[in-house]
Amino acid sequence: MKTIIYAHPYEKSFNHAILTKLTTYFNQTQQAYQVIDLYKDDFNPRYSKEELRLFSRGETPYELVKHYQHLIAQSDELLFIAPIWWHQIPAELKGFFDKVMLKGFAYEEDPEWRGLLTYINQATVITTATITKNDLMTTSGDPIQGNLINRVFADIGIAPANTNWIHFGEANITTDAVRQQFLADLPELYVHEQL
Repeated sequence: MKTIIYAHPYEKSFNHAILTKLTTYFNQTQQAYQVIDLYKDDFNPRYSKEELRLFSRGETPYELVKHYQHLIAQSDELLFIAPIWWHQIPAELKGFFDKVMLKGFAYEEDPEWRGLLTYINQATVITTATITKNDLMTTSGDPIQGNLINRVFADIGIAPANTNWIHFGEANITTDAVRQQFLADLPELYVHEQL
């Protein structure tokens, strides 16, 4: 089962068009998927005092977080769709990792720092930004490949070798024709990146 984690508030955004293109492709090719829409779910990325009290035990007081963990536990592939804002992923997506990837679910604290999501065979990150992928990697601290994929994913057990990053850069200055071509090519890009 594929689980798409989607982090954008606007239904007419290019990120939403990417989500629609992928879900249409999965429907057409009869691939099972489910969507976690963080904004539609009104997911709160901020920690509460109660959450912090339970954090060291790997527990949460929130049913939505438990629901997300249940969906991920059914998955063998994760896809993330999000914009890059101020050189980082949105707060909702950062909060998703903070609040959902808890000890005992996604990792154990031991000398080996063992990630528990080794059953995730594939992860794909699809981002959009006003800057290019090269600029993100060289002048913006490498938030996706260097931080998210090589560190966060690795810490929770998703091997970087099984993870891909597809990026649509300069989204603010491109043309509708370029956007439409990216959407048309997206299923092929997605499949190609998995090889």
